[in-house]
Amino acid sequence: MTARILVVDDILANVKLLEARLTAEYFEVLTAMNGQDALDICENERADVVLLDVMMPGMDGFEVCRRLKSNPKTQQLPVIMVTALDQPSDKVHGLEAGADDFLTKPVDEIALMTRVRNLARVKMLNDEMMMRAATGGRLEMADDDADQWQDIADGGKILLVDDHQRSADRMVNSLAPHFECAVEADPQSALVMLTRNPCDLLMVSLSLEDADGLRLCSQIRSLDKTRHLPILMLIEPGDDARLLRGLDIGVNDYIVRPIDRSEMLARVRTQIKRKRYADCLRQRLEERVEQALIDPLTGLHNRRYLQSHMRGQIDEAIKREKPLSMLLLDIDYFKSVNDTFGHDAGDAVLREFAMRLRRNIRGIDLVARPGGEEFVVVMPDTNARQAYYVAERLRRAIEVENFRVSDDGKDINVTASVGIASLETQDDTAESILKRADEALYTAKRGGRNRVAAEAA
Repeated sequence: MTARILVVDDILANVKLLEARLTAEYFEVLTAMNGQDALDICENERADVVLLDVMMPGMDGFEVCRRLKSNPKTQQLPVIMVTALDQPSDKVHGLEAGADDFLTKPVDEIALMTRVRNLARVKMLNDEMMMRAATGGRLEMADDDADQWQDIADGGKILLVDDHQRSADRMVNSLAPHFECAVEADPQSALVMLTRNPCDLLMVSLSLEDADGLRLCSQIRSLDKTRHLPILMLIEPGDDARLLRGLDIGVNDYIVRPIDRSEMLARVRTQIKRKRYADCLRQRLEERVEQALIDPLTGLHNRRYLQSHMRGQIDEAIKREKPLSMLLLDIDYFKSVNDTFGHDAGDAVLREFAMRLRRNIRGIDLVARPGGEEFVVVMPDTNARQAYYVAERLRRAIEVENFRVSDDGKDINVTASVGIASLETQDDTAESILKRADEALYTAKRGGRNRVAAEAA
């Protein structure tokens, strides 16, 4: 993969060194020699990761990071602090400012590339979800709601996998005031727990006595239910090989023992906050997809979904040599409902009509509203004779009970006409079947309405 990396350092030699390393790995590199230039580049150009020196004159790296994370436009931009400082308090300072990771000078090349690729991948996935969720409408993550992302880690659920009781107890004691924390010594039991009870973060010790923590991490990444779960590794000093293997598997972050309480809390909070932000994006993306396929008034699928569904059902029916039928229903004299009682009453009729159809069809059948007062029911494994009985049942379900059209209890009698068409040849398409159903519906209308007609011929 490739990405645009912004290198920020006031020492030209450091900039050139990082630029050369990153360029050799086919990253596109932007550079800045001070904090303000870095902020301007992030504001006006696209960057996927920022490598930010801490010790700079004027505006230091901590302040640059704080400003990036407080700006809704750049708050999800990953920031890696690059510093000669190696005290836990310095890391905590950076993490509290919003930094996503730390690299200590002199920078290890393997760690550099692994961190950059990991965070760039996260950034690109989030960008893609934001773009898709925003398609067709404004993404409602308003600037004035930016502060909510500072506190969304509170109350997160954590599963800690560690078979050293005292170590686990110490971590739980530190985490418990802020998060809901459970401990499991056996990785396979932990895997079962995660598939049944989702959480916000998995913490895995790589010092398990009788199990391989990396194996659990790999299994977590391979399962659909846990694929996006953040993983925080707990490693021993000098265990670089397993650390890099874990990062390559897809582990999000790590802490080196002995664990500093403040650093752990900061890293946990960062991972949970990032997960919940990504979850929100996925939810909004799903909502956008649903809006594109669902009729907002009745909650039924719309014409776009109907056409796609019909093609699949026809192909399957032809392949399996099974019957398939379609009902086209139209509310009789619907215009007079709107004209007499108003459009609110008309909307109420459409919603109730949809509900009655749903209650009287099978789970495998599809009911859709392609538009206006017309509704379609697609019925796999149903021949024309069976479809006629279903159509009559639906017609009676509409006619038998009046429709309420106002809050004061006023109701009206509503009826429907129904046209039936079935799959006849391998050359049939959704359009040809729908056309025959429409012709049958016209026959029902001509015959006096409130009746069922099968195939206009």
